Amino acid sequence: MKLTYKGKTKDVYALEDGNYLLQFKDDVTGKNGVFDPGANTVGLSIAGAGQAGLRMTAYFMKLINAQGIKTHFIAADLEKATMTVLPATIFGKGLEVICRFRAVGSFIKRYGDYIESGSALPDYVEMTLKDDGRGDPLINQEALAALNILSPAEYDEIAAMTKKIARIIKDELARLDMELYDIKLEFGRVNGQVCLIDEISGGNMRVFQEGKALDPLTLSAKVIG
Repeated sequence: MKLTYKGKTKDVYALEDGNYLLQFKDDVTGKNGVFDPGANTVGLSIAGAGQAGLRMTAYFMKLINAQGIKTHFIAADLEKATMTVLPATIFGKGLEVICRFRAVGSFIKRYGDYIESGSALPDYVEMTLKDDGRGDPLINQEALAALNILSPAEYDEIAAMTKKIARIIKDELARLDMELYDIKLEFGRVNGQVCLIDEISGGNMRVFQEGKALDPLTLSAKVIG
């Protein structure tokens, strides 16, 4: 097993059989010790966050697979906080896809003159480049095509998949009396097909209950028990 990538919240290892192992860590994104799923730096460590993130990821990956949506998920070892996945090719140097149901976070920072914080949005999808040095800049469909990162057809496919996946997660959380405000997803090519990759955990979504934002551990406990 060879370490191939050391990330903010996960480390990636290449396995001898060609698959990969993701090691979930207790680090979460944020600033000055405050959790923020929209941040691109590690802000704090929460004991048990890695295992909680894996539990949620495995739960939602299985739920999404059951809906006929392809993912890179193979299996999870909850005790070791590891997940085995299929090899995937990322788009460009990494692309993040956000689905927003309410105007919060960076959206309200950009467009606060036109909309009130917390206002409902119509399953709004936007994409950003994974580039910490440039603050994960927004990028539109034409720029993605011009830079040979995504073809127009792939953009449409990923946007549609994002809305479907986000709606599955939103509906599942609503069943538990929680509301999904926004979620950040990643996609790649697995055997030539566009698939959901990376994780689906409290670390990459904003979820509220009774007007209060839920931290990753609390959210995992409410979803998984």
